[in-house]
Amino acid sequence: MKYLLVLFVVAVGIWLWRKNRQDEIRERAAPPKRSAPPAVGAPQAMVRCAHCGLHLPATDALPGPGGALYCSAAHRRAAEG
Repeated sequence: MKYLLVLFVVAVGIWLWRKNRQDEIRERAAPPKRSAPPAVGAPQAMVRCAHCGLHLPATDALPGPGGALYCSAAHRRAAEG
């Protein structure tokens, strides 16, 4: 009788192991779920720094003397002095 109980426990263990393996195989075979790409805003106008020539968005540029645009305060001070 005890051998039948051991055989039953081993059979249930094998059944559970195979069931879990089949679930893993199905998960790998399924195509990955893709989320929608992030929304892209409208293109920004780019301007050129009058000192170094770096291109940057117009919203980040610093105005300087004579209507010139600069990428940093240091470049704006260099143009003033």
